[in-house]
Amino acid sequence: MKKTILVMAIAASAAVAAAQTGDSREKRMTPAEIPWPAGASTGSALVGSSGVSGIQTVTLKGDPTRAGLYTILLRVGPNTKIQAHSHPDDRAATVVSGDWYFGYGNAFDEKALKFLPPGSFYTEPPGVNHFAMTKATGVVISITGLGPSGTTYFDPKNDPTRK
Repeated sequence: MKKTILVMAIAASAAVAAAQTGDSREKRMTPAEIPWPAGASTGSALVGSSGVSGIQTVTLKGDPTRAGLYTILLRVGPNTKIQAHSHPDDRAATVVSGDWYFGYGNAFDEKALKFLPPGSFYTEPPGVNHFAMTKATGVVISITGLGPSGTTYFDPKNDPTRK
């Protein structure tokens, strides 16, 4: 009896864990198959993004609004500036294409930006403010985190979702 209850508890825990990490099915996509939105992302697609106008977000795995693993792609157009903000979850990112300029701190500081070409890696630790920009070229970034995610601007007046 105890063994049956233990097996059932383990199975239930595994089911909950699978549900929390989102879609656990096998998935393969070429760049042409990525379902980019026709315009800028809105609603729940903004979760885990900076919320800056014109940025497109695609969720590839999981759900950044819920507990568990997720991966999102961000497509940021040329000449975009993102003010200092943080996320509550631990995130790792890779520059897929384009040129990205990224820095840490409580205020946007162009001198503190590091140029990150394609293939570069960086982290967004929980609660650590960071900022970024693109110049003449846009960028595609892959971000993986453990949700739930969100975005908090260091200076609320810079939060684009409040404008």
